[in-house]
Amino acid sequence: MKNFVLEGPIVNASQLARAAYAPKKAFTLKSDRAVEAQIVGQVTARLRSAAQSADTDFPTFVQALQDNRRMWLILASDVADSDNGLAKELRAQIFYLAEFTQQHTGKVLRNRASADALIEINTAVLRGLNPGKAA
Repeated sequence: MKNFVLEGPIVNASQLARAAYAPKKAFTLKSDRAVEAQIVGQVTARLRSAAQSADTDFPTFVQALQDNRRMWLILASDVADSDNGLAKELRAQIFYLAEFTQQHTGKVLRNRASADALIEINTAVLRGLNPGKAA
């Protein structure tokens, strides 16, 4: 292999390739539960923030509601799968919460309810995903 001189020691092509494609920082794999907690936490934080400024930035509030609705649709789909490993009762409870979220979001969008219940539900789920941590 041909060698190259790069301001100092002689470096061969394979060393250059290793350096170019080496990870820049170490990464850790997260558990499914940790990923779910991160997503629920992010969606909840955006929803909480958007709800506080709904009067002045309604489009952002609507987007946060839609993101929350989409998250719950995914959760409902996941727990409806017969291969889901959660207990049947817990799966049913999550599915019910997803249905409630869909209905309540419609009420919030029609200005018939506040987003507080949605934020409380997400916060409770987050506590369940992260027992012992503040949500």
